[in-house]
Amino acid sequence: MVCLSATPRLAVSAFRRHLHATSMRSFARETHSFVLSHPKDVDKGEPYNRGRIVCITSGKGGVGKTTSAASFAFGLAQRGRKTCVVDFDIGLRNLDIHLGMERRVIFDFVNVLMEECTLNQALIKDKREGYLSMLAASQTRDKESLTVDGVERVLSELSQAFDYVVLDSPAGIESGARHAMYFADDAIIVTNPELSSCRDADKMIGFVSSRSRRAEIGGDAKAVSQTLLITRYDPARAEAEESLSLVDIEELLGLPIVGVIPESKDVLTCTNVGSPIITLGEENPAAAAYSDMVDRFLGEEKELRFITPEPVSFFKRIFG
Repeated sequence: MVCLSATPRLAVSAFRRHLHATSMRSFARETHSFVLSHPKDVDKGEPYNRGRIVCITSGKGGVGKTTSAASFAFGLAQRGRKTCVVDFDIGLRNLDIHLGMERRVIFDFVNVLMEECTLNQALIKDKREGYLSMLAASQTRDKESLTVDGVERVLSELSQAFDYVVLDSPAGIESGARHAMYFADDAIIVTNPELSSCRDADKMIGFVSSRSRRAEIGGDAKAVSQTLLITRYDPARAEAEESLSLVDIEELLGLPIVGVIPESKDVLTCTNVGSPIITLGEENPAAAAYSDMVDRFLGEEKELRFITPEPVSFFKRIFG
C-alpha cells in the first residue's frame, strides 16, 4: 500500500517509486520456475536440449535490425537449422514486409499471448526456405500486451520446435525491447559507424548484461553472449575519417565483431520486393557479408571482408 503523504510532491515521488519497484519485480523474480528451461541447457554446444534464443537489438532506431534479423534467420535456415524469427515491435510490424509475408498474416504474437489462437496457427512458413518460419507482431495492440510470463510461455514452446529463435527487437529499452532481450541466450547488437549509434549501443550492452534472465540467475548460468554487427559501413569514408572506423567501434564498445555489412543500395530494393538481401548470393557484397556473419555466429572462423576501400583505377584518378 502506498501512503499518500502530506504534500503533493512527496506523494507523487512515493507513487513513482512504487510503480518503478512494481515494474522491476515483474522482471526480477526471486524464484525461477523455468517454463523456458535453464540456460545451461544450451551452453554445452550443438545439439542443444532446446532452441537457442538470439536477440537482434540496438539502442538507436534505423540501424538495420529488421534487415539483419531477416537475413540472419534466412541464413540459419539455409544451413539446415530450423529457425523461427519473431517480430517484437508490437504496434508497428515490419518484419513481414522484409520476408514478403505481409499478405499471409492472419494471427500474430499477441493473439498467441492472449490464447486467441494456437502458436501453430500464427506461425507462417517461408515459401522459399522450408526451415524458416515467422511469428508476426500485432499492428492493433500496444506493447503493454507483453508480459514476462506470457513471453516465456511462447518462447518455451518455440524453443522446443526450433533450433534457433531469432527475436527482432524494437530499438531502445522500452517494453518490447526489454521483453525481447530478457530471455536471450545471445544478443547481436546492431550499430552504424557513427557516434550517436555507438553510444546508444553501449547503453544497450549494459542493459543486456545486467537485466537479462541469465544475469538474474547467475551461478552456473553463463552471461548472455554479446557480439557486434556493424551495418552501413563505408571503408572509404572511415579511411577519410568521415565516420568511425572498426578500431574506433571496438574500442568504444569492447565486443567482438560478428559481421560488417557494407553500405548497399540493394537493401532497399530487397525490402521493397520482400526478399532478404542474403538471397542475392556471393556476387553481392552485402549478401556475402551477411552470409559470413551467419557462419561466424555458428563458430566458423572467417576473415572480415569489405572493410578496406576499393582501389581507384588510373582513369578514375585522372578523369574523376
